[in-house]
Amino acid sequence: MTREERRRILGDEVIAHIHERVDAAPDPTPELVEELRRIMTRPGDSVPAPRPAVNSRPVAAAA
Repeated sequence: MTREERRRILGDEVIAHIHERVDAAPDPTPELVEELRRIMTRPGDSVPAPRPAVNSRPVAAAA
């Protein structure tokens, strides 16, 4: 669907509301980005092993 088709179906007010909601949403955490990367990298196939998230704190050693 093209941008023009979406605009014709939804209308300018709905699109403006969607943009406001997206702008208000918090940025995803590095962990969420990593989880989604693993899923989107190979859809319909095995999910690759996780790798450390960027800018995350190290996990505390188990006692």
